[in-house]
Amino acid sequence: MSDFSFRFEPTYTDLISVNNILRDTDFFSDSEIDLAISLLQEKLEDIFESSYEFVFIENDTSLIGYACYGFIQGTRSSYDLYWIAVDPACEREGYGTLLLKKTESIIRNKRGKNIYIETSSTALYEPTRLFYEKNGYEREALIKDYYDFNDHKIIYSKKLWTKQQY
Repeated sequence: MSDFSFRFEPTYTDLISVNNILRDTDFFSDSEIDLAISLLQEKLEDIFESSYEFVFIENDTSLIGYACYGFIQGTRSSYDLYWIAVDPACEREGYGTLLLKKTESIIRNKRGKNIYIETSSTALYEPTRLFYEKNGYEREALIKDYYDFNDHKIIYSKKLWTKQQY
């Protein structure tokens, strides 16, 4: 693993870098990529009103990956992790875990109690589901045929605080 740093404010160059990372993973449809980029664009254009937060991991020359998360309106202390992606050239080097742990730490520091993640049930997403499980996330629910016929939504969660801590 090379030297890296975290950054929390997006830049306009991230629009291109994130787009490239998401396309290169071969996981996401064009509409999903468009949505991810629109969330980043929303943050860039209205930095104080956007409910989306970002964590970027980069080295001296390029963006390695990013995570997008946000507070779930109407809850006391729950957050969604909307996106987490790493450049395929850097996969299996631990950057995804670093991004996830950094995001969890930020949420914990904001007194966030729970993180929720949704993903697909298809075979393509099996490594993603294993990644979440390896990092302490528990499967909470399955919603059948959510994304498409035989493509179910799986919801994972992780508790960041115990009742005694909260």
